[in-house]
Amino acid sequence: MPDSASEGAPALRPRPGRRVTGSVLIIVLWISFGLVSLTLYFAGTMNFELRSADHRVASLEAAQAIAGAARYVSNILMNVDEPGMVPEVITYEPEALPVGGATVWFIGRDPQQSRPDEPYFGLVDEASKLNLNTATVAMLELLPGMTPQLAAAIVDWRDADSDVTPNGAEDETYQRLNPSYRCKNAPFESVEELRMVYGAELALLIGEDTNLNGALDPNERDGTRTMPDDNQDGVLDAGLFEYLTVYTREPNTAPDGSTRVNLAGTNTTELVTLLQDFLGTDRANQVLAQLGAGLGSGGGGPGGGGAGGTTLTNTFSSVLEFYIRSGLTADEFEMIEGYLTASTNSVVKGLVNVNTASEAVLACIPGIGPENAPALVAARQNQLRSTSVGWVKDVLDEAAAIQAGPYLTGRSYQFTADLAAVGRHGRGYQRVRYVFDTSEGTPRVAARQDFTHLGWALGREVREVIWAARQAGVPAFGSVGTGPAGWR
Repeated sequence: MPDSASEGAPALRPRPGRRVTGSVLIIVLWISFGLVSLTLYFAGTMNFELRSADHRVASLEAAQAIAGAARYVSNILMNVDEPGMVPEVITYEPEALPVGGATVWFIGRDPQQSRPDEPYFGLVDEASKLNLNTATVAMLELLPGMTPQLAAAIVDWRDADSDVTPNGAEDETYQRLNPSYRCKNAPFESVEELRMVYGAELALLIGEDTNLNGALDPNERDGTRTMPDDNQDGVLDAGLFEYLTVYTREPNTAPDGSTRVNLAGTNTTELVTLLQDFLGTDRANQVLAQLGAGLGSGGGGPGGGGAGGTTLTNTFSSVLEFYIRSGLTADEFEMIEGYLTASTNSVVKGLVNVNTASEAVLACIPGIGPENAPALVAARQNQLRSTSVGWVKDVLDEAAAIQAGPYLTGRSYQFTADLAAVGRHGRGYQRVRYVFDTSEGTPRVAARQDFTHLGWALGREVREVIWAARQAGVPAFGSVGTGPAGWR
């Protein structure tokens, strides 16, 4: 007989609640983990986007600052004391120049070469270089690193004929290349065009200076560990680009805009008038008498105010030769120098500014050469700032000075502004190189190249200032020429 207490009672079954609850917990944890992962992923992505946007803004700041600095350079060149004068570095701010939220530097060249491992800041005088379109084979051959074959090939590339200069290259050489092309037989339009010339290997053109900033950066003095391969001698091999230009041209007009007196002519009417205006009649007569061997009997005679057509039987190859022959004092010559010329052209191309050219460039000038270039560089350090070439007479012997005269000037009308900038927090590095031409009065941009891809060109010290400012959370450059680490 069944137990009445248990009869009709439901059967006992196991309760699944705990097992189900554990499974749900695991699922919830996985979902939570996934959501957290997605959150972190999107947060990281947004952080990268924010940093990217910040870098982009900094780059735009730097680019706009460079454009503003270019206008600043134009103003500097517009306000020199006299046409053809090279602006002094002390008259403008070439480093850590604040423009809005960015900072700009003018990458220049140190005439004293006192810090080979750090860039120098300032404008670069294009007239301190040899002009590719006017330099002779003999002049080109004297450049550091130049080969006789490349010097001859340069002349063949720019001349109008197809005659092969000894050691040179014309169409038949270029047609054998792969890919083949023709010899240009026309003037160079840029220095970079040298890369098309036969024998112009990149190592010759840039040397150890891979970023073209004129300084010996860490990768340029570590042997073969990083590009380029260098000799670790502590001296920068700047390459041929450093010494060459295509832009130099000088207007053949006087400082007041009038036509210069042509010393290559034979009629001295204008010369007599010029001498009388600046020196007086008596002194003008003395100068013309000093040129006695060259005085003719054209009817007017010395000091005759030009009446009668006084003539010279000898002409002068340069203004410097006239100075040597004339017996003028240095002060007298400097007064009239800008009013004299030995060319009939409206524009004189390719003259080298003896007041700013490096020893390597001066060594290429006939009459100067490697033997006299060091003496010229040493002597000009004692010269007062001027646009005269007269002091060369006191350094070279007469024959050498006369030989050098046709290649020299004391004025410059083209300048490079190699502008590098960083935006906010020292980010967004940009670099653009401008060439300004002032030969027509108002400065104009003759060339513009973006050099940002060449990498950092501001040296170690600027980088350390920026890094220290980031660590401290303060602006790297708060005012002109200053910074948190005692900039400058």
